[in-house]
Amino acid sequence: MELTIINTFTDQPFRGNPAAVCFLSEEKNTEWMQQIAKETNLPVTAFIINLHKNECSLRWFTPSIEIPICGHGTLASSFFLWGKGYAQKNKPIVYQTKSGVLTSKLVDGMVQLEFPSLIEKEAIAPDLLIKALGVAPTYVGQNKWDYLIEVQSEEIVRNLNPDIDLIAQLPVRGIIVTSQSDSSEYDFVSRFFSPAQGLNEDYVTGSAHCCLGPYWKSKLDKNIFQGYQASERGGVIKVEVVEDIVKLSGNAVTIFEGNLTL
Repeated sequence: MELTIINTFTDQPFRGNPAAVCFLSEEKNTEWMQQIAKETNLPVTAFIINLHKNECSLRWFTPSIEIPICGHGTLASSFFLWGKGYAQKNKPIVYQTKSGVLTSKLVDGMVQLEFPSLIEKEAIAPDLLIKALGVAPTYVGQNKWDYLIEVQSEEIVRNLNPDIDLIAQLPVRGIIVTSQSDSSEYDFVSRFFSPAQGLNEDYVTGSAHCCLGPYWKSKLDKNIFQGYQASERGGVIKVEVVEDIVKLSGNAVTIFEGNLTL
């Protein structure tokens, strides 16, 4: 069975967010998939199952848990299927997932994902959250999975050194921290911390941009953005908000191809 490692939301090796893609011709049990994800020890291992005419099941695992949605794992899966010729490039790929039906297209040489938007609502920040971040937010919101925190400057986002142990005590998937970008190259920057998923800091998080897109749309009065996730590896996401859909576009680079011998 093929296993490929792909760097996503980047056009450079060793940047962006790495994902392992495992191409399966038949169902495997959850325990087996979790063991493979632990063995690869990447932010996510994606399992493509029973591909037929550009449609398949897709599941995502961190080294510690199965997760309900994953942007970079979906982008990696699409890049793999088109690159290997398993899926037709002129047709969308349709994924059956734990978050419903998700689709991807090849647009202007980039993989474009269509994900449901995540709308946050203004919230009162718990004392634990403020203590964990160590900075004063200018805005705090919450969607069904995460807290969204806006801070005053890109410098604050980049220099943030939160207390991960405190964040792990919060009853959420993760913490999105964002600000408007100082650079004309990007509209906003962000970082994402998710110890609940076994990811102290994720490198580039597609699903976080399902919330960042609508948020910055309301702030900047536009619907197409260039976002930069300012993690250690860094990554670029083109974000387009269309009604209740967020289109996430990015590049990818294959850095390893092999086979599972199990």
